[in-house]
Amino acid sequence: MPAETDKKPKFFIGQKVKLLKDVKNDGTYPFLKIGELMMSAGAVGYVRKMGEFLQTIRVYEVHFVASNAVVEAVGCREAELEALEAYRDIEAEDEAWLNEHNKNLNRRENG
Repeated sequence: MPAETDKKPKFFIGQKVKLLKDVKNDGTYPFLKIGELMMSAGAVGYVRKMGEFLQTIRVYEVHFVASNAVVEAVGCREAELEALEAYRDIEAEDEAWLNEHNKNLNRRENG
């Protein structure tokens, strides 16, 4: 079975997302008891970072805004999130911009 990290990410850094189910402390957050609610379903936030757990599970650090939860950011798996804006391939956009920029520079230098 392929690891989640072998696939293209479902969300990009900065993307607005909604939490689909409650996130409870699994023991990784030291200031709450295990099983205690960290973030409620329906909370809206932005993907801040992307990482891996056990080198096979993609985890998104999501910063939840305007939330009355104890914590502001939690780690979420792809199945726990829903995109609230279209996916953008930021790396592809940057590459296209750099290529166009380099073409323009070459035209000026050779033109």
